[in-house]
Amino acid sequence: MKICVIGGANADITATTTKEFVPNDSNPGVIRLSSGGVARNIAHNLALLGHEVVFLTIFAGDTFGWFTADSCRKAGIDISLCDTAPLGSRSIFLSINNADGEMIGGVSDMNAINGVTPDWLELKLQKVEEVGAVDVFVADANLSVESLAFLIDHANKPLYVDAVSGPKAPKILDALKQSKKKHIHTLKCNRMEGDLLAKAKGIDRRFVSLGSDGLEVTVKKNTCIFPALPCDTVNVTGAGDALMAGIIHAGANASIEEAAQVGLRCAKLTCESPDTVNKQLKELYEGIS
Repeated sequence: MKICVIGGANADITATTTKEFVPNDSNPGVIRLSSGGVARNIAHNLALLGHEVVFLTIFAGDTFGWFTADSCRKAGIDISLCDTAPLGSRSIFLSINNADGEMIGGVSDMNAINGVTPDWLELKLQKVEEVGAVDVFVADANLSVESLAFLIDHANKPLYVDAVSGPKAPKILDALKQSKKKHIHTLKCNRMEGDLLAKAKGIDRRFVSLGSDGLEVTVKKNTCIFPALPCDTVNVTGAGDALMAGIIHAGANASIEEAAQVGLRCAKLTCESPDTVNKQLKELYEGIS
């Protein structure tokens, strides 16, 4: 498939303690720098799964932005239509994980993405279509309400949206209200985000990650729960992005069972890696179609 992914790209600074986290004190642990951002991670996973991925974002105008853009090139993601924000802009996510790999908390500093406006998107989407039709559009809630509403109205193929986080998820509600079509093919969120979006209408399929409790899927008021796969967790950061990539990879017309199982397997692989994207996805999932 040719997939257009729109949204955040940032540097991930992940600090994982070697023992139980002690608040208000310095904790021994391991600090890693990697490329991240929900949309960027989804794009990377989809590229590993063999798809042609066109990414639309604005990279930060600093060393971290260069680092993130370079990681996309190396991953085989097409960033030819991306721009770079002015010097001093930022796009960084810092997370602190307990020794079991579960995130204790995080801080997102992503002002570079503010340059992705409806006018910017209109120009970029025209250029995307000039070089070949897109099969699927993917967006994350790092985008503004106005930009999300624009995509809801102008994506001419199935649109998948990731809620990203509790503070950003409500933007999807506002975008649906502002849009004319008021329709999203697939929404992916976690339990907290799902509660915030419970009243959202116009969504064909909802995938709600329940963490170790599995995956809740709702289609036309019918809800199923799929259990999580056994996992030796190293780092949960990025698992939700891999879940979304797996759901997309299964295809817009795939059964709920197939989409859920592919997504859960991709999430499991990511949880078992110290990185936010498990590069083994390509080798391990060459047989998925």
